[in-house]
Amino acid sequence: MDATKSEPTAMKNRTTSERKSARELVVTRTINGPARIVFEAWTKPELFKQWWVPKSLGLTLLSCEMDVRAGGTYRLVFKHGASEPMAFHGRYMEVTPHSRLVWTNEEGGEDGSVTTVTFEEKDGKTLVVLNDLYPSKEALDAAIASGSTSGDMNETFEQLDELIVTL
Repeated sequence: MDATKSEPTAMKNRTTSERKSARELVVTRTINGPARIVFEAWTKPELFKQWWVPKSLGLTLLSCEMDVRAGGTYRLVFKHGASEPMAFHGRYMEVTPHSRLVWTNEEGGEDGSVTTVTFEEKDGKTLVVLNDLYPSKEALDAAIASGSTSGDMNETFEQLDELIVTL
């Protein structure tokens, strides 16, 4: 068997998304790389910009500002075609290098979620668990209906996996 042909199949990891409760959505994926590198891809703007936006959506990430420390802020500005730019912003509540990030999603006002991402390394791979906690069932229902949840992260995580193997 030709090793180069079997390699991409071996690298394919599955992204799962599950509504864990009325207010909570959890996405998991194993990434082919150590936690230190995967964490850097989430916290360094020059890396984050390379994988966060699903290419199939036709979005452009115009700017990516990240002050990744407890109390620091982030601001992401996206544009789709001729539409007006959309800004997503919030504050980092917790930053534990290589293992945990917690941030607010403030563009939704009081309906904004809190996102927690954990990074657990095993055998050179990293289990990433992304947990979005909404203030109410209605807020999560509305986010799912609008398509703005992290629930469909398959393409995004595939792009992350592709980036990590190059670092």
